[in-house]
Amino acid sequence: MPRKKPTSTRQKKEERLLKRASKRAERAGDIDAPPPPRLRKPRKRKPGYAPPSASAESSRKLQSSFIKPSAQFLEETRQVASTLPLPRPIPAEAAILTESNADDDSDPLICPRRPKWRYDMTKAYIEANEEGIFKQWVNQTDAALEKWRLADRKQDQDENDEGKETPSVNRSPTSFERNLEVWRQLWRVTEISSIILVLVDTRCPLLHFPPSLASHLSTHKVILVLTKVDITGPIRAAAWSDYFRATFPGLRVVQVQSFVSKEEGHYHQGRTRYESQMPQVFRETLINAIRSIHAELLEPPENLKANPERLSSWKPPVKRDINWSVPAASVVQGPRGREEEEDQPSFLTIGLVGQPNVGKSSLLNALFGESKVRASKTPGKTKHFQTLFLTPEIRLVDCPGLVMPNYVPMEMQVLSGVLPISRVSAIPACIHYASQLLPLETIFDLKHPRTEEPPAADNRTWREGMKRAEKAPVFWTAMDILVAFANKKGWFTAKAGRPDFSRAGNAILRALAEGQVPWGFLPPGTAIEGTSDLLELGCGIWIRRDNWSDDVSEEDSDSSEDEDSNEEESSEAGASVDNTETLEEESLKLDEEDVDYGYVPIAASRFAALQIEDEDEDEDEGYSDYSDGDDE
Repeated sequence: MPRKKPTSTRQKKEERLLKRASKRAERAGDIDAPPPPRLRKPRKRKPGYAPPSASAESSRKLQSSFIKPSAQFLEETRQVASTLPLPRPIPAEAAILTESNADDDSDPLICPRRPKWRYDMTKAYIEANEEGIFKQWVNQTDAALEKWRLADRKQDQDENDEGKETPSVNRSPTSFERNLEVWRQLWRVTEISSIILVLVDTRCPLLHFPPSLASHLSTHKVILVLTKVDITGPIRAAAWSDYFRATFPGLRVVQVQSFVSKEEGHYHQGRTRYESQMPQVFRETLINAIRSIHAELLEPPENLKANPERLSSWKPPVKRDINWSVPAASVVQGPRGREEEEDQPSFLTIGLVGQPNVGKSSLLNALFGESKVRASKTPGKTKHFQTLFLTPEIRLVDCPGLVMPNYVPMEMQVLSGVLPISRVSAIPACIHYASQLLPLETIFDLKHPRTEEPPAADNRTWREGMKRAEKAPVFWTAMDILVAFANKKGWFTAKAGRPDFSRAGNAILRALAEGQVPWGFLPPGTAIEGTSDLLELGCGIWIRRDNWSDDVSEEDSDSSEDEDSNEEESSEAGASVDNTETLEEESLKLDEEDVDYGYVPIAASRFAALQIEDEDEDEDEGYSDYSDGDDE
């Protein structure tokens, strides 16, 4: 029978003396040694359990991690969203994107570079060197971003009806890729690529081509590819092309469109269907830009032209003769010879780089004219860089999306779809930010919650000369928009029956990020007087239907999300105590009542081809929260 654990001081002392005596007797051989500890039985696994495969373990290593906003920040932003009136009408200046949000004393942000290495170094030594440098870079970037976030506290000089100053809050934290394994994918792609295609979303290009990425690729041959021009329209895309050519002299800028309408007869419920295909004009423009850079790579540098001896031994870094007649749908298994020829590589390598959800996988599928790589509306689906041969002489390398360090608020990253929306906890803050740029109450045809309340009874005794009580002015707040949208959809919490604003905010953010509500910024320096054909006063960055050149009918767009992540998100967003019970599988459906919302579900049609993943798949795969940061 096992001895009871001593409780008093005297018992503990006797126990220590007994242990010492037992050890002395054991060393002297008077008593036997104690029995070995009992081994724990292996844990029983459920039927059908299989250990994780090597590919699953590799994907787990490539999960992106971001800083999680603090509880104080969530509470402050919720208070701002509930009390601060939204500017109506929206100033026209809100539609013009600023070049940089950095302060004058902000430290420049950079992307981590791979340390120099040699073939005689061991793998462990190279990895340890990379880990040390990367850890130092993360600490420096965190310090710079925290300094920027706390540098200036947002102040609003206006006062509300009670004479109190409006609430203020620090800048929101910004996210960037904190996983070394993902950055190693970028290092490998840039090392093996002779030409790099940097993809940027035409709706907000400066977010996707920050100074940190521009300086990181300064020594490479770069082509800037403007994607999703079918959402913003050709005029905005042309304006951004001119801006980048003026800002970066010599930079080649092309526009692409990754979806086209199917032939007549291909309809779904009377609506036009779209497929992954690149129109011929965009294809030719892209191929011509690549051919132009390829011709430059065949020319020797200027310092070698003056030295005949060195020029005679110089070899171009790319293949000389390439067949540029790329078919619209090519099925290529690979080059005929993997080994390099005597004086040149056997193929031209082109890398695709960009932030999540910018359209890299969609561009590849459009180039091939078929589903070659996995594309999804959820950012971050691509985990490893993928190699595909467009022709036996042209190799394409798709790099996973990386969130680049930049002085940009978290709300802008969510609005552009860079961060997974199902992981966003600051729903009121994001809706407040979006409401300052788009008239959401007009877009979704919402009724103000106060207008549905019965008028307060006037119980005063009427006397001559008295004036009737005037109604208080009705103004919109971000929380009013969330409540009105939840009321319109009939989304209420299970226990308290309150409007489920967290679910409403999730649906609104998805509609904005996925392009169901078309929007787009104008380049910096755009004159407001000359944008009457693009901007409608009071609408901000919203692109109305009458500004749209292509007539596309409504299309259902289902966006499901993980139920557990939604419950965690709702509680962290400062929602009511009871609303976590009703957060179920999310879907934003464009039915008949949505026709009057005023938005054009263009992307719902053109991006319908992206829904190739399983419906029951976890949408947050590849992302994890990084909670060690203190953002209070």
